Amino acid sequence: MSIPAPEIFKAYDIRGIVGKTLTADAARSIGRALGSEARERGLKTIVVGRDGRLSGPELVAALAAGITETGTDVIDIGSVPTPVTYFAAQHLDVGSCVSVTGSHNPPDYNGFKMVLGGETLFAERIQELRRRIEAERFASGRGSVRHEKVEQAYLDRIVGDVKISRPMKIVVDCGNGVAGALAPELFRRMGCEVQELFCEVDGSFPNHHPDPSKPENLKDVQRALKDTDAELGLAFDGDGDRLGVVTKDGEIIFPDRQLMLFAADVLTRVPGGTVIFDVKCSRWVAQSVKHQGGKPLMWKTGHAFIKGKLRETGAPLAGEMSGHMFFKERWYGFDDGLYAGARLLEIVSRWKDANWPLKHLPNAISTPELNIKMKEGEPHALIAKLQKDGKFPGAKELFTLDGVRAEYADGFGLARASNTTPVVVLRFEADSEAALARIQDEFKAALEAVWPGLAVAF
Repeated sequence: MSIPAPEIFKAYDIRGIVGKTLTADAARSIGRALGSEARERGLKTIVVGRDGRLSGPELVAALAAGITETGTDVIDIGSVPTPVTYFAAQHLDVGSCVSVTGSHNPPDYNGFKMVLGGETLFAERIQELRRRIEAERFASGRGSVRHEKVEQAYLDRIVGDVKISRPMKIVVDCGNGVAGALAPELFRRMGCEVQELFCEVDGSFPNHHPDPSKPENLKDVQRALKDTDAELGLAFDGDGDRLGVVTKDGEIIFPDRQLMLFAADVLTRVPGGTVIFDVKCSRWVAQSVKHQGGKPLMWKTGHAFIKGKLRETGAPLAGEMSGHMFFKERWYGFDDGLYAGARLLEIVSRWKDANWPLKHLPNAISTPELNIKMKEGEPHALIAKLQKDGKFPGAKELFTLDGVRAEYADGFGLARASNTTPVVVLRFEADSEAALARIQDEFKAALEAVWPGLAVAF
């Protein structure tokens, strides 16, 4: 048995380059580790779904072979968005699933997002799988594979609960990701007229990269809104668990502002509820949640970390800057871009002009994510030094739960180590351009002081 490359075992999932760091043999070994872990927890069945990547069928076959070799059964639900795999684990009453997906990564990547007994595996749990493989601590048995289709049950569940107040005409861009198989049907069933952009599932992603967090990937939506009478645009990432939103005049409503809209709605039915957001979000999120009578809770970046905190706190809603939205109120608590899109349409359809509530969300001057590229291992070392020795004389408060977030009277700055690539991620927000420049200067000085020779280009 070949041991999988250790670098594919990431903080939030397992992910690598197909045929190089992630092979069919590696998938089989991961299946054996997951099946063995399931057996130890008294779990009997794991749902497996895959996105639209060309490598998906081979990896699913190998993963399922590994799982069944441990005596654990597999339910193969085919090619579906990642949230549909999560839904299937609930709907089929097994509580465990694997989505074979490369998310928003380039076409030659793939990976595994894993849930066992309702618990998302991340961080140390993923490293435990790696150690199990290295030690060859596998159960043995003979499990079965059966096939199920759950797409219509998923659509029925949403359409039966989420209602728009009037018909709407929208643009939907799926970037040739697997969301294209369901998103147009979902929104038509809700009562929308849908203009489709790149909704044909194609794992080579021939039109643009399926990542709505990058403004350049929303240009087609902006153009379609300008050229047609559609009133709103929705975009989805490669596996359908993240949402991008564009207004009629082309403004991108970034996810932290989406979260403010969702919080205002959810808190009308869950008074005093907790709303979780990640360290990259605007400081307006906490203020907006407080204004609506809720309890804001800032937490670590990463869909798996957020889900863990949501499970721990029982919060009705969570969201992060990358576009993952987690609804526990009226839904299951997993991140689901299609469901978030449906809930957004439910809210904005109450206005004659659907763009009005979006355009009136609190806003501030901010930077996109800025990255400092470093060698493997260096970003976490730099951030540890910054947490220990960094000087931020103008800050009124420092948060170090995930990197360093310095809060100022007129803005914030953030530096954190990415858990997926060897970069330091920075983000800044302020009430004015002058304040933004001042905060950036303070961060630049702090970074260069703890890591001499660092090339900080902002």
